[in-house]
Amino acid sequence: MTVRLPKFHLRIDLDADAQLGPGKADLLQAIRETGSISAAGRQLRMSYRRAWQLVDALNAMFGTAVIETLAGGKGGGGAQLTETGEAVLARYRRVQAACARAIAADVAALQKLRTNKP
Repeated sequence: MTVRLPKFHLRIDLDADAQLGPGKADLLQAIRETGSISAAGRQLRMSYRRAWQLVDALNAMFGTAVIETLAGGKGGGGAQLTETGEAVLARYRRVQAACARAIAADVAALQKLRTNKP
């Protein structure tokens, strides 16, 4: 039996100028999956410019590159997560899963109250 964890949006405020949330995490994951910033942006319905803004914000937040770009040419360019990018994504997903487990019982109780409404 698969346990269905609740959906929620998690934003971690590391400080006033450093927030990590679902948009940045989803972008990192999409870059990992597609090997491309532009393809990742398209997949998330995000402009190329916006994708780069989020990557730049992540780079500034962690003081190092979260992705590395590959030179274009005959085979085309691309992008992949750096070690830091992989670590950021893994930690965010781990925190997200832990939070989902922690709130599951309360969310189930809220759903039950919702389905018992008059």
